[in-house]
Amino acid sequence: MIVSGNEEHLLCLVTPIKNFLAVNLKLEIHPCKISIRKFCQGIDFLGYVLHPKYRLLRTKTQRRISKKLRKRVLEYKAGLIGKYALKQSLSSFFGVLSHADTYKFQEELLNQCWFWLKE
Repeated sequence: MIVSGNEEHLLCLVTPIKNFLAVNLKLEIHPCKISIRKFCQGIDFLGYVLHPKYRLLRTKTQRRISKKLRKRVLEYKAGLIGKYALKQSLSSFFGVLSHADTYKFQEELLNQCWFWLKE
């Protein structure tokens, strides 16, 4: 990821970077993985969308966390894991969520978790 306020400068960097990677590291950049965007549109990076003043969790990451938590609750209800393991999973997910502005999603996830436990 390279950040600059000058789009022309970024465009000029693409070819030298491709050459460096090809010659020195024997790597190739996937053509669909190069994008030049405005920072205010957000940068998708490691499961988060980074904005100038805040971070959001990527929608796909939210769905994945919900799906995995649902699976863990079902394992708990089936007796495959204990209460401690379920709490550890929940803590792990909330650790990931703590790095972004996810208060509303955390509340929804907790409510959904309690709903799944009562089914």
